[in-house]
Amino acid sequence: MKYGRELLKGSTDHLLLSLIGQEPIYGYQLIKEIGKRSGGYFQFKEGTLYTALHRLEREGFIEGKWERLSNGQERRYYYLTKTGRRVLDEKRDEWRGFSAAVNLVTERANTG
Repeated sequence: MKYGRELLKGSTDHLLLSLIGQEPIYGYQLIKEIGKRSGGYFQFKEGTLYTALHRLEREGFIEGKWERLSNGQERRYYYLTKTGRRVLDEKRDEWRGFSAAVNLVTERANTG
């Protein structure tokens, strides 16, 4: 099943903030985790992901920190800020209300 680009565009911040809010995570890991958790439904491209991450960082919702791994490699991990936590909570509430309203309109009532 394919989804409209606008649906994903409107949900990107919510998806990213949700994953980052669960644990610090780096970019490539975000791409893999979104794909895995959605059963392959969402497949982010690096350009889309990093553009969104940079914007979320500019807006103060996340903070990126370079960390050196034991093998000497460096990765930029993203952390949710206090403002980001508030925005995530607002987005979750908004989604719950929106999806409940859509379901009320589109699902048939159980009139057994």
